[in-house]
Amino acid sequence: MTLSPDETIMFMIWGIPVNATIFYTWIVMAVLTGASMLITRNLRPDVPPNRWRTALEVIVQGIQSQIEEISQGPSRHLLYFAGTLFLFVAVSNLLLVVPGFEPPTSSLSTTTALALSVLVAVPLFGITSRGLGGYFKTYLEPSFIMLPFNIISEFSRGISLAIRLYGNIMSGAVIAAILLTVAPFFFPVVMDLLGLLTGMIQAYIFAILATVYISSATKPANPSTTQKDNS
Repeated sequence: MTLSPDETIMFMIWGIPVNATIFYTWIVMAVLTGASMLITRNLRPDVPPNRWRTALEVIVQGIQSQIEEISQGPSRHLLYFAGTLFLFVAVSNLLLVVPGFEPPTSSLSTTTALALSVLVAVPLFGITSRGLGGYFKTYLEPSFIMLPFNIISEFSRGISLAIRLYGNIMSGAVIAAILLTVAPFFFPVVMDLLGLLTGMIQAYIFAILATVYISSATKPANPSTTQKDNS
């Protein structure tokens, strides 16, 4: 039993090995891209929406409403990023029911890359919203003594995101493999269902935490001060 899809080499491209993590990541990307192209190919006002388009609109609106509740402001800039994170993690975990498919989220390299994307997105969104000086001033709050602690806190967020996602997905895969040797017919079905449930929960939590971190970086520095200045 391999503990990570990184250990499995699928094929070689110009002498470069392509492991299972990269291969299955490409599959998830192809599924998301292909499904979105098929569903939105007739996206015109004169064409009534079909059930697939309706389902996609419900998903997008649900993600947007969740982001608006957290950010308490315009959500368009967060919808693309957090929504993409949610769909990638969710589809990766949903494809677990396909025989032979190994979710790329069961690899620490994938979860680390997702966490790094959040770490990069937080300052980018913060600088765009508050300016370079306004964002970096938050690292000095409430006092300049807190600078190293705020920096450590920023990096610990990414580490916790990566380990949390990897641990939940990987633990389910390991338990299912163990139970497969004990009862090869009944337990794997139950574990797959539990894996789908926990996978969707993890996709939701990951996207929500990313939204919380970005929203905290883009919120006004001191709303009470702003109100006094306006008055």
